[in-house]
Amino acid sequence: MLELDLSADIQALRATFADIQAVVDVEGLTAEIARLSEEAGAPDLWDDVEKAQKVTSALSHRQTELRRITEIEQRLDDLDVLIELAVEMEDEDSAAEARTELADLEKVIGQLEVQTLLDGEYDSRSAVVTIRSGAGGDDATDFADMLLRMYLRWAERHKYPVKVMDTSYAEGAGIKSATFEVDAPYAYGTLSVEAGTHRLARISPFGSADKRQTSFAAVEVIPVMEEAVEVEVPEGDIRVDVFRSSGPGGQSVNTTDSAVRITHLPTGLVVSMQNEKSQIQNRAAAMRVLQTRLLLLKREEEAAKKKELAGTITASWGDQMRSYFLYGQQLVKDLRTGYEVGNPAAVFDGDLDGLIAAGIRWRKRKTDD
Repeated sequence: MLELDLSADIQALRATFADIQAVVDVEGLTAEIARLSEEAGAPDLWDDVEKAQKVTSALSHRQTELRRITEIEQRLDDLDVLIELAVEMEDEDSAAEARTELADLEKVIGQLEVQTLLDGEYDSRSAVVTIRSGAGGDDATDFADMLLRMYLRWAERHKYPVKVMDTSYAEGAGIKSATFEVDAPYAYGTLSVEAGTHRLARISPFGSADKRQTSFAAVEVIPVMEEAVEVEVPEGDIRVDVFRSSGPGGQSVNTTDSAVRITHLPTGLVVSMQNEKSQIQNRAAAMRVLQTRLLLLKREEEAAKKKELAGTITASWGDQMRSYFLYGQQLVKDLRTGYEVGNPAAVFDGDLDGLIAAGIRWRKRKTDD
């Protein structure tokens, strides 16, 4: 007789899923989708392009969120049927399929449960991620390129739309910097725990002495905010430079000066955009990112002032938050959470969910303390 008693596991999974549904507020989410759908169907919607883009983007995000919930609910129901059939027919293949599906659902629901911890002011928004190479020469620029691929592969695994906005290639290997946008619900809250200094230790492929090389790269994550347009940036406070977009090795990838670099003179913040088709589009995209960074900078300064007045200034956890060891022990270790992965190749191929989930839980505990 076939033994397949998964009832306790499924009951626990359904209880967790019910908690998630309550937090997400499925009824409220459905009502919001109906409202946004009505707005999106208005005949004059695209008379205001900016408003139309906000409405359609919000609608897409809410629909994606609801679809994830309904798909999981359907899969749980289908699993019950699969188990029933496997027992009735004494079919080992169906039993094995049921066990595999249960394990996969545990992973998916676990990830969704972590998302319910994302209750920060901007956590539900899309994200703009910038990677910059640090100390370490060619190893550092190569490391920055590895991180870029890592995040793009992670987004691809989750079917999140990604748009690379700017890439500055190094003369040797890799990239000096890159900026990309992940347009998905809770992308900022999820990826914000990746912000900080990343360290790579390996035998350098660029040296002849086979010595261990340590290199660094910085990751910045900011939310895509509608309110960024409210930040006024006087023309006298910025310097705008235009240049030709470049590819690997400095090769020009178009014949017009369409790339834009905006420098905010009072703060020294620099934003470059080169992946849009026109100079006007690149300037608009660069200004949006600059306004967001200025808004966040202002809020950080206000928060720091409040902490100073309260006498509770603490060191930032964002400095050197993760180390990647590609020699000897082969390990990726998050220095904040203590979470370790013994397969760096999988991590660099986008398998980041465990590291990210540990970071989100760690941050939530720190916030609640």
